[in-house]
Amino acid sequence: MLEPKITRDLIGGGWKDLAYEPFKPGIVAHWLLKGEPGVAILWYEPGAQAPMHLHVDVETILVLDGSQTDEFGTYEKGDYVINPRGSRHSVHSRDGCVVLLTYTKPVRFL
Repeated sequence: MLEPKITRDLIGGGWKDLAYEPFKPGIVAHWLLKGEPGVAILWYEPGAQAPMHLHVDVETILVLDGSQTDEFGTYEKGDYVINPRGSRHSVHSRDGCVVLLTYTKPVRFL
């Protein structure tokens, strides 16, 4: 029987003690589940950005700390964003942020 992977107290800051690896310039990732589907915690340094990308399938973001902005608005701690299949945007974080990312298929950077 497969056992669940448990990460404790993400909302309370448990993400601070995890091991991260480079993802994009100014963004590091801790992979809870790598592949398809994927689950990661992304930690943006102040001023970091993810370039324009297409959502090949559904992606969700839960902001755990700070805020991030795209063409549709600014999302702050506690906000939950669903990016539908076929949507596209670029993301940046002026002051830095940490988000819980889930996706069924990886995005395609444009």
